Formats: sequence, structure tokens, C-alpha cells
Amino acid sequence: MSSAAITAQNPAGSMLRVYRTEAKYEFIKTLRQPAYVIPTLTFPAIFYVMFGIVFGGKQAIGSITVSTYLLATYCAFGVIGASLFGFAVGVAMERGYGWLQVKRASPMPPLAYLAAKTAMAMAFSAILLVLLFALGVMFGGVHLSAAKFFGLMGTMIAGTIPFCALGLVIGCYSAPNSAPAVVNILFLPLAFCSGLWLPVQMLPKFLQHLAPFLPPYHLGQLALQQVGFAAAGHWTQHVLALAAFTVAFLLLAQRGFTRDDVSINA
Repeated sequence: MSSAAITAQNPAGSMLRVYRTEAKYEFIKTLRQPAYVIPTLTFPAIFYVMFGIVFGGKQAIGSITVSTYLLATYCAFGVIGASLFGFAVGVAMERGYGWLQVKRASPMPPLAYLAAKTAMAMAFSAILLVLLFALGVMFGGVHLSAAKFFGLMGTMIAGTIPFCALGLVIGCYSAPNSAPAVVNILFLPLAFCSGLWLPVQMLPKFLQHLAPFLPPYHLGQLALQQVGFAAAGHWTQHVLALAAFTVAFLLLAQRGFTRDDVSINA
């Protein structure tokens, strides 16, 4: 029986195979890029060791230790970085060099491209979360039940979606060589002002008032709730805020894709 006949008989299975194959090779391609892999996995770990373990240790902040508090916020910091750099730099380069236009002209479903990059960001986020948790348990005196750990991991992996959308926006509007700089200019100040490097309570008053208007703040608060900290606001408020940011980012990204279509047709 021909492959066309098999595809016609089982379109759902064929479509799933396309998505799975695209995600597999996106992960392999990214794994071969040390400029992405090394900073994504090491920078959050180094920052956590410095601020969460060496300087923070077992000091208390609320009902948990500083090492546990910063484990949650550096988990958020890490997955945001994995999402932004994975999407923004990859999309900008593939746009700039014409590879994205080739993919869009192929029979591949358009969503398979975005789904593969999202799956890649989630996979690297999961690796990073396990690394941070191991550091916290072995050297920071962190004690989390299995339920809390998997709750934190599930929340953080789902939390990559808004920042994949933001990375898509950056990738749609940035040139290949400028995308990493744009990500750094946005990512590092947003993380600091959202209380992901230091507890929000330690920031200046005007930053404490600004933080709820920034998307990383809401992911950080969800992470803190998972480890038992009495974070500000109900979890539904943070989920709705992140959902709203996601929709806004996707609308901006759609305009970027439309602009590319216009320039190509012209």
C-alpha cells in the first residue's frame, strides 16, 4: 500500500507523525547549539547557587527558607530564558535567512513549526528544573514533597507558553544579529523588576508597584505558591494575566507575519 493511501486512511496519525518529527529535529538542532544550551542551563543554576544557596541559605522568608523561595523564582527565571531565546533567536535567524519562508511554502502544517519550538522550550525547561531542584535539595536544604515538586514543574512548563509567544514577537520584528541583544535588553530588566532575582519585598517601592504589570511577576507568583509561600493574589488572577499577555503577544506576532507576507508579495 502506498504512503499516500496510508495518509488518506489515517490522517490523524499522519498529522501526529509530522508534529512529532518536527519537534524531534527541532530539539536535536537546538541541542547542537552550545550558544543556546550552555547559557540556558548554566546561568540560572549559577545565579541560584550564588543568591539562593551561598548568600541565602536557610534564612527564613515568610514560611519558607530563602533557598526554597529563590528555587521557585529562579525556576521561573530559567524557563522564561529558555522560551525567549529559543523562540526569538531561532525565528529571527530563520526569517532573516529565508528558511522560514521555505517552511511556510512547504506542505507542513503552519502550527507544526510553532509547536516544535514550544516543545523544544518545554524540554529544555524540564531539564533545567530538574537541575535546579537537585542543587536545592543537595546544597540548599530544600525539602519539597513529590506533589509540590511535580506541581512546580507542571506549572513552570505550562508557563513557557506566554514567553514563547513573546519570543515569537521578538523573532518576527528583529533582525538575526540583533535578536539576542533585544532579548537580553528585555529579559534581564523584566526578571529583576518582577522579583525573580530578589524577593519583591526587597525591591524599591516603585518597583513593587510596577511588578504586577509585568508577565514574569505572575509566573514567579505561581511558582512561589507551588512551594508553599503565601504569594500575592489568587492563582486564577495570575493565570488570567498570563493568558491575556499570551493573546496580546500572539496578535503582535500575527502582524509581524502579515508584514512579511506583504514584503514577499511586493
